[in-house]
Amino acid sequence: MVDFTKVPSPCYVLDKELLLRNLAKIDYVRSRSGAEIIVALKACAMWSIFPLLAEHSDGATASSAAEARLVREEFGRPAHTYAPVYTDSNIGEILDCSDHITFNSLRQFERFGQQALLRGISCGLRVNPGYSPVETDLYNPCVPGSRLGVVAEELAELPAGIEGLHFHVLCESRPHHLRLALEALEKRFGHLLDRVKWLNMGGGHLMTHAEYDCDELIAVLRDFRARHPHLRLILEPGSAFTWRTGYLVSTVEDTVSNGGVNTAMLDVSFACHMPDCLEMPYKPAIVGAHEPAEGEKRWRMGGNSCLAGDYFGDWAFDVEPKVGDRVVFEDMIHYTMVKTTMFNGVAHPSIAIAEPDGSVRVVKRFGYEDFRNRMS
Repeated sequence: MVDFTKVPSPCYVLDKELLLRNLAKIDYVRSRSGAEIIVALKACAMWSIFPLLAEHSDGATASSAAEARLVREEFGRPAHTYAPVYTDSNIGEILDCSDHITFNSLRQFERFGQQALLRGISCGLRVNPGYSPVETDLYNPCVPGSRLGVVAEELAELPAGIEGLHFHVLCESRPHHLRLALEALEKRFGHLLDRVKWLNMGGGHLMTHAEYDCDELIAVLRDFRARHPHLRLILEPGSAFTWRTGYLVSTVEDTVSNGGVNTAMLDVSFACHMPDCLEMPYKPAIVGAHEPAEGEKRWRMGGNSCLAGDYFGDWAFDVEPKVGDRVVFEDMIHYTMVKTTMFNGVAHPSIAIAEPDGSVRVVKRFGYEDFRNRMS
């Protein structure tokens, strides 16, 4: 067990022993399914562990120019890249760093596809199979009116130059959800599968979860490969690599009681450091705490920003928290850490001042180095 008194507060702590346990499961699926499994940086862009991840994966996938560059420079190979939109300002750097690129729409392929093809980059299209098991609309890419992926009605034929198809409809899902997704894909896009070389099944395959049946996943992949033996099958899980591998360590700096509500005031923020707790909503486990029983004293965790809603709760503690105690949130390495910086490697907007004479002075631009330095 990690000695949390030896780390600064607040601090993200990755437990390497837990990471190695996950990587062993991923290797098991890779070796028995024949599918390629690549790392999705959107979940964890902590490049100090890339050398280890590279030993237990078939590459990495990026969602922005910054992520693609990080893959090339720190993972040591070109990226599989997909982003909802590419722009004139970032497509050159993305193509410099990629050997596969997926376009979200036919219009994006028409705009940038020729540049990729001239460089010998394998091009794909993201499709929307019309099925997703995700119940929270914020995370569901197949809700009506979704902006993600080409629908079947728009894709009677493949444009020249497209070599792959990509779908991403899962989130912390199980093997039977993938089976249903593949059935939906074959129903709507089956006429195109014999015309492409690879199929990227996106992320959301939570194969390192304690209740996930890896053998069922292997069977699903083998069954699909038997129907389409010419296809390279690619999975790009994000959470699975760093699922339950680490913590966010914080400290109680004050306690507040108001209207019967007890709040432990921490040196971290839900709004700034754990936004999924407010968005999903998602309630993390805390070391030494549990769900309150009827009549048991409850504690809300309060963040240190000025946002009135920067809190979450409730928990009951084995030992009542007091000032100076460490509060350790579990499973905080995937998605949480990246969202404190530049999620997907998407740069912050520049900052400028419009002068009275009509001129504009840019005082700060954000770029790759800002992303890289925050994710080391």
